[in-house]
Parts: sequence; structure tokens; C-alpha cells
Amino acid sequence: MFGSLFSTNRRLREAQIPALAQVTPSPWLQAWRALRQNRLAMLCLILLVVMAVWCIVGPYYSPWRDDATDALMINKAPNAEHWLGTDFLGRDVYTRLLLAGRISLIIGMLTMLLSVTLGYLMGAVSGYVGGITDKIIMRFADLVMTIPSLPLLIVMGAMLSELDFSPDSRVYMVIVMLSLLEWPKLARLVRGQILSLRERDFMLATQVLGLSSRRRLFGHLLPNTVPILVVMATMAVANAILSESALSYLGLGVVPPTPSWGNMMDAANSLIDFQRRPWLWMPPGVAIFITVIAINVLGDGLRDALDPKMKRSKND
Repeated sequence: MFGSLFSTNRRLREAQIPALAQVTPSPWLQAWRALRQNRLAMLCLILLVVMAVWCIVGPYYSPWRDDATDALMINKAPNAEHWLGTDFLGRDVYTRLLLAGRISLIIGMLTMLLSVTLGYLMGAVSGYVGGITDKIIMRFADLVMTIPSLPLLIVMGAMLSELDFSPDSRVYMVIVMLSLLEWPKLARLVRGQILSLRERDFMLATQVLGLSSRRRLFGHLLPNTVPILVVMATMAVANAILSESALSYLGLGVVPPTPSWGNMMDAANSLIDFQRRPWLWMPPGVAIFITVIAINVLGDGLRDALDPKMKRSKND
């Protein structure tokens, strides 16, 4: 009798295991479900994916090439042949808009990857090691953050112009410049998170268990900073696109013939172009506006989904 009773209890416990697994999903699955409930964030995510695919695939289906000029079609308004009109060299604005989107999005993504990697490592080392290492890294980060970013970017862009880099290499130099100014923000946030987490009970338990410093850092401490990393990564993309557009508009970032949304807006550099030829500057301006707003809204949604402490109440 007791044997049948024990076997019955065991079967009941085994039957409850899948049910318990369904009741407590993984944190990433919970975050994805929370993000899906945010309709505005999901709309922005879909919009960004469509825009990226459009910029990558669209130029292959365009009948016009980026460098195809036509002296008879200079500054023509939008028509059935040229959907967004032509510029001062007779080039198709629609094709250049898609190619410029590639460059601007690539700059944003690569700047994000480089700045997040540098800031994440610096912040983790600073918060975990502490001591003189922490002071040196943080004082250097404070020094970079005290310098106004836009004037410094203008000076660095002017230096690049004097050194006469090729248009293709200017893209990578702009990425490096933007990354060097972006990493301190993430480093300070990661450092603060590390300082808070290393005093938690689970980190004290790893110390009692005698785990190595490498395993404690990479196996238990850094994974808990991933939510703030994801959010800051989305914000870094938006900041990089805006900074690149400002530099290119001033002629100090990506330079022609390589197109970007910023130097496309620079084409309307006269009052006549601004008033009478809005097709030269409005499409890239609208593209920048939509992209940056979508990235910021998506970042806000990711923050609410990944960090339960920062979730807004339903009444907000």
C-alpha cells in the first residue's frame, strides 16, 4: 500500500514539473511578452525593421544609380519617373535616400557596437576591481564627458578634412570619433550597476563557494547588467545617427560622393533651395526624424520590459 502511495505521489510530482515550467518562463521570454504588450514599441520595432530592409534591398530595384547624373534633369520636382525628384546634379533623390540610409544606419550600428563594447568593459573593470583602477577610469570618463560633444566633433571633423581622408575611410573615422565620445556614459552606468550587484546575497554566496573571480564576473555579475546594456545600446544608435547627421550637414562628417542623410540635407544650402525645392532636404530630414523617434520609443519599451523596477503603472 505504501509503495503504491509513494509511486502515485512521484507521478504527481513529475506531472507538475511541466506545469511549473510553464508558470515560470525564462526572464527573456517574460521580457518579450511584456514588449509585445507595448503596441507603440512593437510598431516602432516593425518600422525600423522595414526601414532597414528597405534601405538594403530598395536600391537594387531602383532604375537609377547613385552616380548617374543627367544635366537635363537638374533640380526637377517629384514626378512619375523620379518619385522624390532630382538634385543639383540630376541624380535621383529616392535612390540616394536609400543608399544614404544604409550609411547612416551602418554608422549608428557600428558606433553602438564599438562604444558599448568599450564602455561595458571599462565600467565592469572599474566597478569590480575598484581602487586606483576605478579612479583612473572614472576620472578619464569624467574628463571626456565634461567636454561639449558637438564642438569637439566639429574640431575632430575639421582635422579629418585637413588630413584629406578618402570619402570611404571618412565613414570609419566618423564611427571611431562618435564611439570615443559615447562610451563614458555607458561605463558610468555599468559601474554603478556592478557596485550595487556585487553586494547582493547571490554574489556573497559565490564568494563563499570559492568561485574564481573570472567565473563570478562573467558568469554571475555581468549577465545581470544585460538589461541596462540593451537599453543603452538602442539609445547609442539614435545618438550616433543624430551626431553623424549634424557633422555631415556641416560638411565635416561623411562627404560626397558617399551619401548620408546629413550631407543630403546639406544639398539645400541656400534660401532658394530651402523655399522652392523641399524635395532636396525634406526626405532625409523626415527619415532622420522617424528613425530617431522609433529608436527612442523602442528603447523606452525595452527598458520597461527588461527592468521590472522601472515599469510604469497602467494609470501613467
